[in-house]
Amino acid sequence: MKLSNFGHDTSSSTVKSDLEQGQQLRLLSYNIQTGISTRRYRHYLTHSWKHVLPHGERIENLNRIARMIHEYDVVGLQEVDGGSLRSGFINQTEYLAVRANFPYWYDKTNRNLGKIAQHSIGLLSRFPTAEITEHKLPGFIPGRGALTVEFNTSGTPLILVILHLALSQRARVRQLDFVSELVGDYDNVIVMGDMNCQPDSEEMVRLMQQANLVEPLQDLHTFPSWRPLRNIDHILVSPSLQVDDVQVLNYPLSDHLPISMTVRLPA
Repeated sequence: MKLSNFGHDTSSSTVKSDLEQGQQLRLLSYNIQTGISTRRYRHYLTHSWKHVLPHGERIENLNRIARMIHEYDVVGLQEVDGGSLRSGFINQTEYLAVRANFPYWYDKTNRNLGKIAQHSIGLLSRFPTAEITEHKLPGFIPGRGALTVEFNTSGTPLILVILHLALSQRARVRQLDFVSELVGDYDNVIVMGDMNCQPDSEEMVRLMQQANLVEPLQDLHTFPSWRPLRNIDHILVSPSLQVDDVQVLNYPLSDHLPISMTVRLPA
């Protein structure tokens, strides 16, 4: 899919011009579990049918998510549905863009099961982009992917990567080595997503060393949302980006909690 623009009046405060030097950006990364509000381990069993069938609470939960994300400039989404039976044939990235008044959105389906499920990742942005590229991530089981997004700036380009990594460590090592090669030649990089691993894991350490990335705080637990014990959702940045704030938000609308970061581009 190409980047979609809902045709908002470009004079609207929601539509912003290209990024400027010294620009502040409010970032959010969120695994929304296709709008399922899982709040206990037992719900993985008792609510498992929601992964293949529609239910009325899903839209209500998406509306709550939209209200939460509307204050951000750039949002990376994981576990969104691209428009299948379980979501009522609604593209959830598009739905959230409309509800939260984002002028630009893009989604990539990583695993297409037709009418049953369309496992996707998504981008919501208030800024126009110069280029978006889809990537299939390497692994033993297909269905993991990434988006690289280049933003127009008045200075050095800003590169954003949105991804959702495999459960297998062997696969994650290959996937993050692949990401390192994607971003290795850029000075201003943001990598965000559900990485299914801790910041001190072998694969994360390799990524940060090879791609010259840092994670400002490494004790931000996001999973499970009802009792966060694991830090598996991350936003990594180049040292050139000034980090003004980073936190996990207490919005248990999925089995993950969202992570937010405010950064400033080099002046």
